[in-house]
Amino acid sequence: MTTYAPTDVRTKEAEPQRLPLLALLALATAVFITSLTETLPAGLLPAMSADLAVSESAAGQTVTIYAIGTALTAIPLTAATAAWRRKRLLLTAMAGFAVANTVTAVSTSYLLTMGARFVAGVAAGLAWALLAGYARRMAPPRLQGKAIAIAMAGIPVALSLGVPAGTFLGKAVSWQVAFLTMTGLTVILLGWIAAAVPDYPGQKPEGKGAPMLSALKVPGVTPVLFVTLVLVLAHTILYTFISIFLEQVGLGDSIDLVLLVFGAASLLSIWAVGALINRRLRVLTIVSVLLMALAAAALAVLSGNTVVIYAAVTLWGLGWGGVPTLLQTAAGDAGGEEAADAAQAMLVTLWNVAMAGGGLVGGLLLDRFGSGSFPWSVLILIVPVLAVVVGARTHGFPAKRAGTGA
Repeated sequence: MTTYAPTDVRTKEAEPQRLPLLALLALATAVFITSLTETLPAGLLPAMSADLAVSESAAGQTVTIYAIGTALTAIPLTAATAAWRRKRLLLTAMAGFAVANTVTAVSTSYLLTMGARFVAGVAAGLAWALLAGYARRMAPPRLQGKAIAIAMAGIPVALSLGVPAGTFLGKAVSWQVAFLTMTGLTVILLGWIAAAVPDYPGQKPEGKGAPMLSALKVPGVTPVLFVTLVLVLAHTILYTFISIFLEQVGLGDSIDLVLLVFGAASLLSIWAVGALINRRLRVLTIVSVLLMALAAAALAVLSGNTVVIYAAVTLWGLGWGGVPTLLQTAAGDAGGEEAADAAQAMLVTLWNVAMAGGGLVGGLLLDRFGSGSFPWSVLILIVPVLAVVVGARTHGFPAKRAGTGA
């Protein structure tokens, strides 16, 4: 079991009464960089495969190896660096992205590129386990949900704007320039963090026992982790192969527009979640799951109707956009002061396991049943997710959040 160091205990009088927006926007930029670094190769695969002299399928594994790096190292590295000062740890993680993206840009070797992508995944594991908790500690209890929402806004921005922009830059100039641009942005961010983000102490272990196992015994942590694993798996199966699905329904020429609609709806979703999460975490989570289920049902049954497809993608974005904020907030609430970091580390690990698994399961479904099976698989997976969220009324996704008076 671990506890926060005494210097981290803030009195009521010392708590900030307003959100430190400049610092939170720095965290949002860090989230943007981690998300875009992971997904950027998807839009650059033809050029990357040609320059690295490998197939497009092999080039696509640069995304998989990133997720594997995160999944394998998030928990052990989070435990190993638990006592580090938070700013030092964040700066180290982001410096890892600068190095990994630079090596990716200049590498002409497939193996070296894969190694750099693995390092980027390791850096992501450190960052993801840290960022949500960092945002929480900057805000008073009544504003913690909104603080996390601001930090997590980097995810939909990366999906809706970053990936299209990076793909355009890669086509207009070169894919190497796209990755070097990421390095430049990261260097700027390092200075921003150093100047504007407050520092906090880490955690000091007291006694024996495994923090992760102890966190699993905390009521509410396991339901949140289950929902994370299954819901992200469902989303990834469909999102990873959305271009193939759209080609099969006659919208192959409109993939960029469909993804733009999804991204815009995701931005609206995260704004709504940020405004309401403080008092409505449970309701928002249930609504998000239901919206994703409704979208999958529409795509499964009425995929021949273009208007329905756009409506379904809009519902999907509205449901998915706020999910990272909802799940990270739920994990932090369930873990409490003593197990929040451990819960976040496990959430990050399962999130990336689900992403890697989504690509694998989606590929198997495509080969055996075709792209029409994707929406149905989402529906099947969402049924137990909804059951767990509804059932976790006391712990995990409670009707009342501690410290909010809701």
